[in-house]
Amino acid sequence: MRRIRVVILGDELLSGAGDPKGLGWLGRVQARLPQGDDVAIFPLAMVSENSTQLLERWRTEALPRFSPETENYLVLALSAQDILEGLTISRSRLNLASLLDDAAREGVKIFVIGPTPSTLQDVDAEIDHLNAGFEDVVKRRQIAYVDCFRPLREHEGWVAEVSTHPRRLPGQVGYGLIAWLVLNKGWFEWLGLTESN
Repeated sequence: MRRIRVVILGDELLSGAGDPKGLGWLGRVQARLPQGDDVAIFPLAMVSENSTQLLERWRTEALPRFSPETENYLVLALSAQDILEGLTISRSRLNLASLLDDAAREGVKIFVIGPTPSTLQDVDAEIDHLNAGFEDVVKRRQIAYVDCFRPLREHEGWVAEVSTHPRRLPGQVGYGLIAWLVLNKGWFEWLGLTESN
């Protein structure tokens, strides 16, 4: 039996905030994992975390949850907080690159999920650039990257939920869309597992 540990670092979307069913995207993804292998998932959500803080938190919170006796996987569910705090794209890229390279040195397999759109035109123009920067850093290292921004930016269901929520959070439809993107952009291949029916 394989022993797999998956640590996920992300913002409040990782906790399913705004989802009346409380599943979020992660609950929907976990429900599709096959039975039989020992897969332990550790979601570590942090609200309003920028990429500098994420880089620091990976060593203090994620790394201690791995073990030499397990297969160790790290998911980064990136947010757009850098935009709101005025970090430059180059700083955001450098923070992500440093984290990816550090995790690779530790022998951890990495999967990256990009930021989601806000449905605010000016903010989304900035997130578009940030997302492209993140994607470039990740793909240069031949790591899986799930672009959530472009597919969701004008998706009717996403826009309807996020634009009417007081904190611009998705609901059941939006979280289902993120889960679909994750599941169909290399999740099972990355883990070396087969989707449960």
